[in-house]
Amino acid sequence: MVRASLAVFDLKSVMLSALLLVGASSSAPAQAQDPAAIVERAARAYRGLTSFHADFRQVIADSMVGTFESRGRLAQAGAGYLAMRFTDPAGDAIVMDGEHIWVYTPSTTPGQVIRLVIPSDPTFGPNVLAWILTNPADRYRSRYIRSDAVAGRTMDVIGMTPVDASLPFTEAVVWLDRFDFLPRKLEIRERGGQQRTLTFLGVEVNRRSSSDLFRFDVPRDVRIVDQ
Repeated sequence: MVRASLAVFDLKSVMLSALLLVGASSSAPAQAQDPAAIVERAARAYRGLTSFHADFRQVIADSMVGTFESRGRLAQAGAGYLAMRFTDPAGDAIVMDGEHIWVYTPSTTPGQVIRLVIPSDPTFGPNVLAWILTNPADRYRSRYIRSDAVAGRTMDVIGMTPVDASLPFTEAVVWLDRFDFLPRKLEIRERGGQQRTLTFLGVEVNRRSSSDLFRFDVPRDVRIVDQ
């Protein structure tokens, strides 16, 4: 497997960076779709969630260093609790425990874990979906691209251009499920030029989450680097 790591995130994109939703189906033809209304519907569903769990696949393409692939399991419960635990590269993790963000990448920077205070604005934590679905009408111009499918489910594909210059990307494309409105895929072009693609599989929402899931235990002989 390609050795892909969270270290491809620079520290700013870790702080800004890393996934959510429910609803009803729509069968209107693509030309009749209102992209702003579709995104707002997804945002309402996202706000109503108590938890989100999914397998994820991530591809980061960088013209300077190449393409990096990774995968793992993601869980979120509220604005302050999130865990991205990687199975490839095994052991890498981003964890939000309600107070801190822990960024652990033994695949590329062994022997240390970065610890950051969770920012007051949840859209500037590691939850990529919060970037997209928090106040979308104020932060983006949206356009309808096409109808598509992910894992056999019908999607509305929406392009989103930020009008808020503080967001860490210049363009996003999101695949929104027509039945439950949950994002199943994101393509994000970051300000540094990287393109990040996240695909979510086996999505489960509103299930009970163990508090242990959002705890990071510092491994022996690993030093904490505060940022």
